[in-house]
Amino acid sequence: MNDHADIKAALRAMPIETPSWAYGNSGTRFKVFTQPGVPRDAYEKVADAAMVHRLTGAAPSVALHIPWDRVDDYTDLARAAKDQGIAIGAINPNVFQDNDYKLGSVCHPDPAVRRKALDHLLECVDIMDATGSTILSLWFADGTNYAGQDSIAARQDRLAAALARVYDRLGPHQRMLVEYKLFEPHFYTMDLPDWGTSYAHCVALGERAQVLVDTGHHAPGTNIEFLVTVLRRFGKLGGFHFNSRNYADDDLMVGAADPFQLFRIMHELVRTGAIGAGSEVAFMLDQCHNLEAKVPALIRSVLNVQEATAKALFVDADALAAAQANGDVLAAHAVLTDAFSTDVRPLLAQMRTEIGLDPDPVAAYHASGYQQRIEAERVGGSQAGWGA
Repeated sequence: MNDHADIKAALRAMPIETPSWAYGNSGTRFKVFTQPGVPRDAYEKVADAAMVHRLTGAAPSVALHIPWDRVDDYTDLARAAKDQGIAIGAINPNVFQDNDYKLGSVCHPDPAVRRKALDHLLECVDIMDATGSTILSLWFADGTNYAGQDSIAARQDRLAAALARVYDRLGPHQRMLVEYKLFEPHFYTMDLPDWGTSYAHCVALGERAQVLVDTGHHAPGTNIEFLVTVLRRFGKLGGFHFNSRNYADDDLMVGAADPFQLFRIMHELVRTGAIGAGSEVAFMLDQCHNLEAKVPALIRSVLNVQEATAKALFVDADALAAAQANGDVLAAHAVLTDAFSTDVRPLLAQMRTEIGLDPDPVAAYHASGYQQRIEAERVGGSQAGWGA
């Protein structure tokens, strides 16, 4: 009997990074609902991330956001993470919340503001050195709201100059992932509005600059699996910020709004060899949880990515190739839909049992008493939250 050892091996070799900011209070621009037990500092965020990894076996690193996760000693923070079985992952600079950045950061018309933003980006590379991080994850809120507000060409020149300076500072085993966003906070131009603009800047920089695809940052109807395949073909797919969107942003858990889209993306990654040991594509979550409990939401998100990937691994590649070669449109589509309809949960439960984990990580979390403990212990101080 086939126990699908190859599929389980590929899934075990696929790390999914969780974001520190998702463990804090976060939500919409209208209201953030606080929750008991939310971390008060970066060390408590690391503890929560370690709990997710202990229960899923698939989340061995946690991304930091600076200055939200600023500490006095980053080497000590990395040591604390290692002691709990995880590592510090991508470092995410923040060049969008300071009042000086109202008109932009590295694209700002004022050289002093641009210098301030650049200094922060370089500081984050120093933090990479101290923590052992290999990924600098860049997102810029820079843009304009009105025609004529600033020179579009000049802003692209400023962006390119800043990216080049940071790229030159990276160590030989570090890389830069450049994210993009179609709109918001600006509504006339965003200086990095789409994957093509990010790709162009990364090509100009060099091989260690790659595109970061955020699954919630595209125009409605965008075929994300197409752009993923193109970026992969040219060696410029650096990683993902996984989440879901219904309308305009990325505040829902990955796989929640359109699980078939997530499956299609993972199918293209399987087809191009981006899943499993040896892949450099970084799988990272980027979500804000306003109504749902923090740690269970991240556990569920990890499981959603695993389920979509497992289904993609079930695609009968030979049957698909034959149907495509014969021009059999319905048969080819049926190969994908058959795989998507496969219930992979028993296989994933078996895989977890084989490596000594509870087959149901969400139930295991609720039975662990961890939530009750952190609610009792994390009293006093200031809860971490969006912007804190």
